[in-house]
Amino acid sequence: MTESLLTRLVLRLATAGVLVFIYTPLVLVAVYAFNPTIAQTWPPEGFTTEWFVTAFRNPDVLDAFWSSIIAAAFATAVALVLGTLASLAVQRFAFFGRETVSLLLLLPIALPGVVTGIALSATFQTLDVRFSLATVVLGHATFCVVIAYNNVLARLRRTPRSFEEASADLGADTWKTFRWITVPALRTALLAGGLLAFALSFDEVIVTNFTAGPATETIPLFIFRSIQRPNQLPVVNVVALVLVLLSVIPVYLAQRISEDAAGVAR
Repeated sequence: MTESLLTRLVLRLATAGVLVFIYTPLVLVAVYAFNPTIAQTWPPEGFTTEWFVTAFRNPDVLDAFWSSIIAAAFATAVALVLGTLASLAVQRFAFFGRETVSLLLLLPIALPGVVTGIALSATFQTLDVRFSLATVVLGHATFCVVIAYNNVLARLRRTPRSFEEASADLGADTWKTFRWITVPALRTALLAGGLLAFALSFDEVIVTNFTAGPATETIPLFIFRSIQRPNQLPVVNVVALVLVLLSVIPVYLAQRISEDAAGVAR
């Protein structure tokens, strides 16, 4: 009994230590967002919300925000289509090299972002593609596909094929079976994968830096470029705080959807 209590205490302390280690920098960013002075001194000299007004009235911030939304939305859409098709091919059909194909589909998420960015930049330059928001979307889609592929593949592995076989036996063609049987079974996996892909694309900076044109600026790029200007630090802290809060929402929703779907499956 003593060992059990001691073990629980140690685990709780370790968990608290890990959480403090991870979230202390984020808390500091939040505190500095309300600091009335430009200098990041500790402790803060007061409390103000004027930097939020300044940030929300900044046209560069608003343009960067909408660019991030558009890029993340289109990258997510592309990733969901390609990831779903790839997962159906890998899970539903047996062919030579299937495991290798699956590994290659998962590999982009493991590659360093700078490597992916350099490779994409070289490819666009070789093909004479002008850097713009469209190239950012294509760059983000390369790693967002992995998120969609993983979620859909996991759901397909847990979903029995008896309903699809019954649909075929009742005379439905492949498209009707896919639309009325397969898609509803994958609905929550697609939603969770889409939310995670959107969050990953929305705050991505490394690949974006290599694929964005000179006139393209997303929120992460705005932070990266503005943090080098001392007079922009308060605005950067505000934007970073808002970015963290916005990134939490899709991740939380994706987790809840996955948990609910797992409960229904059980």
